[in-house]
Amino acid sequence: MLLLIPLLPFTGFLVNAVFGRRLPKSMSGGVACLAMIAAFLVSAVSAWPLLGHGGHPVEQVVYTWMSSGSLHVPFALRLDQLAALMILVVTGIGSLIHIYSTGYMHEETDSEYARYFSYLNLFASFMLVLVLGSSFPVMFVGWEGVGLCSYLLIGFYYTKQSASDAGKKAFVVNRIGDFGFILGMLLIFGTFGTLDIQGVAAAAAERAPEALAALYRGQNDGKKIIEVQSSGAASRLQPAALVPSAPIG
Repeated sequence: MLLLIPLLPFTGFLVNAVFGRRLPKSMSGGVACLAMIAAFLVSAVSAWPLLGHGGHPVEQVVYTWMSSGSLHVPFALRLDQLAALMILVVTGIGSLIHIYSTGYMHEETDSEYARYFSYLNLFASFMLVLVLGSSFPVMFVGWEGVGLCSYLLIGFYYTKQSASDAGKKAFVVNRIGDFGFILGMLLIFGTFGTLDIQGVAAAAAERAPEALAALYRGQNDGKKIIEVQSSGAASRLQPAALVPSAPIG
């Protein structure tokens, strides 16, 4: 059930990416919107037991992604209360954005219209992987996908020099975030021996306050690294870097 939530918009992406040039606008826009609405309905059904009803978190292991020595990383999705709220926001607000875009982008040619909605569906799919990932590497997949789609959407009108430059700027700023994310994962694995989010939380809870105090400097460095990653997303390192350019796409 959890895998179906990001798969629905991903299916919309595939349809428009492969067949979009041969589809009318009503069909390509309809496919993208229906994929998001369907994802919202599945999200609502999945989230209902968790939001205010005392339900237990749900985890779905899709397959074993990486296994080497003490490192075991399954491609797994986890739905807890926070993730339930986030998937409702992503699919709910995302559905409204898709519906609004059917009119906003209507003057584009059929192929450009389908290309836009393929990017928008792909963005939503990777965002859902980001919020549902049960481990940092799975989150990183979603993070990278969101960064890719930001580049594609900001630089959508790539024949315009301003849009092309804005897309390149988005690409560079996101690479700063990648660097921080990877360093943060290395530090977390070196400290706790796992990259599973729940495993890290459990390992941290088991440590005596004295041990945590001894590790404070290392953890503080890790926090700073994660903040570098976050600043890559929000462009906090360069406040004027992406915000003025984003409307270009």
